[in-house]
Amino acid sequence: MRKTYPLRPEGKHPDRVLDAVKHDIRKYQKRERRRELPEGAHFWDFDCRFGADKDSAQTVHPGELMNLLDALAKEGATQCYVELQAKPGVRKPRPAGAEPEAASDEE
Repeated sequence: MRKTYPLRPEGKHPDRVLDAVKHDIRKYQKRERRRELPEGAHFWDFDCRFGADKDSAQTVHPGELMNLLDALAKEGATQCYVELQAKPGVRKPRPAGAEPEAASDEE
């Protein structure tokens, strides 16, 4: 998905427009995660680029996307560019002898 979203369209409240942009991004991610995984893949990962326009877009982590969108909207930007590309991801195995972090009970 490569898309430029207007953040300040005429006659619409900017907060509702921002909510609609976030909803559209999450909807795309959810739809892509429903696709069948290729052999050997464990999950769908995303390559993300975000910026005020296509030329200034930088690579970002998918988890930071909504916070960056909020920050850009607070600055008063009139548009934002979002690029999301789904790719199959593979989990890395834990090293031998490593304990899970949540299992440590010390009393």
